[in-house]
Amino acid sequence: MSKNIVGRRFDLSESIREHISESIDGLKKYNLEIISSNTIVTADNKSKEGVSVELVINLTDKNTIVITQRDKDVYAATDKAIDRAKKALRRHADKIKSHKVMSFKDLGVEAEAVLDLEPEEVEVVPMDLELHKPLDFDEAIEALKAEKKRQFIVFNDHDGLMRVMYKRADGKFGLY
Repeated sequence: MSKNIVGRRFDLSESIREHISESIDGLKKYNLEIISSNTIVTADNKSKEGVSVELVINLTDKNTIVITQRDKDVYAATDKAIDRAKKALRRHADKIKSHKVMSFKDLGVEAEAVLDLEPEEVEVVPMDLELHKPLDFDEAIEALKAEKKRQFIVFNDHDGLMRVMYKRADGKFGLY
């Protein structure tokens, strides 16, 4: 994991850098493969005594966690930002752990029971093809005029291609 600690309008002492670096190292316990972390400590212009700590954590699964924390003390702002980051990473880790991907190995006996199906147990239901036969152009227009509920009718045009005819909002007919 790469760590980048920067101060804007604020001089970072070695002890502050060490504190931030050690705090970020504590985030590794969530096993989320953190690619990088950027910490920006900025002195607030409005209140001469306050600081703002922005923590950006990039994870391998293209997720980014951004936390901004303001306080009068740099250490307090850093600690609060790290606590919020821990909470966000814990939620993300819990979401990943609770997402269960079922595989055939997980199914065990049930997966084997599906393989044991015999051909005579499978029932094939025939369909009436009259209901689904392609219409020609004139039949499609008449059917769309007659039925208000049906929006699309597939028909076979003179080139032998399947096309879709639909009724537009302005009352005209569209053709795909």
